[in-house]
Amino acid sequence: MDCSICTTIPSILRPPRNTICGSCYEGARTTIELLKKLEDSKEVHDKPSDKSTVNNGSSLSASPLFSCEPQPLEKVIKWMKKMKETEEEQKKRIVFLSSFVSGFQEQLHADIHLIPGDDGPPIPAHRALLASKSEIFKNILDSDGCKTAPEYAITLQELSSEQLQALLEFLYTGTLASDKLEKHVYALFVAADKYMIHYLQEFCEQHMLRSLDISSVLDVLDVSDLGSSKLLKEAALGFVVRNMDDIVFSDKYEAFSQKNHHLCVQITRAFLTEARNKRRD
Repeated sequence: MDCSICTTIPSILRPPRNTICGSCYEGARTTIELLKKLEDSKEVHDKPSDKSTVNNGSSLSASPLFSCEPQPLEKVIKWMKKMKETEEEQKKRIVFLSSFVSGFQEQLHADIHLIPGDDGPPIPAHRALLASKSEIFKNILDSDGCKTAPEYAITLQELSSEQLQALLEFLYTGTLASDKLEKHVYALFVAADKYMIHYLQEFCEQHMLRSLDISSVLDVLDVSDLGSSKLLKEAALGFVVRNMDDIVFSDKYEAFSQKNHHLCVQITRAFLTEARNKRRD
């Protein structure tokens, strides 16, 4: 059941439900409890009492604001921070989305075909959407060659049929199922960098950073070198340096080193720099 507060579904696709998930319910309950405690505390302090004249502050110690014990306020702050992050993410998606969602689902009035590089069937799309999501696509569509073509078509040689379908799905909806993202994240990241689809590039980058581990770090380092993400490359290099024994002596690293000599040099330099800094400390 979709939460009406923290759901990642775009607002235009959201069903009309007034439901919330367990996390949001607990956050709301904690907020109410905090407000009630603060209100009760205020009533206590408003009542005349001998303790109120004592200078040792003993009466104030009963307030949740001055208690040394853990208070729900900490949970509320975390919850509010999480909600703020969710709100910012939703704002990005709302800006990214348009009324083309139904067009993608029903292929209404498609006026161009995208051809994958694996000789798969052409996929219908909309010129206006492609131009609005990518400055590169806009320039291609504005070119004389595309204007005079008997049948409007663009070939994306670097993408397979599945990868191209995933790219279009993201362009139309602003999101992608986790299994498709996991399968095509590297190809989509490179395509997003090539065609200047910044939100997709950030979307893929965050996924790779969250799932970075020994089995994936060399692939992430390789793809970060093809793209323009300094953050992703630095994170991958740092992970390799911290896990040198497990990575450098693996079969995967041997194959990696055959075609990525410059990255191996960078790994070596990063490792020696880290070792030198440790000796200085």
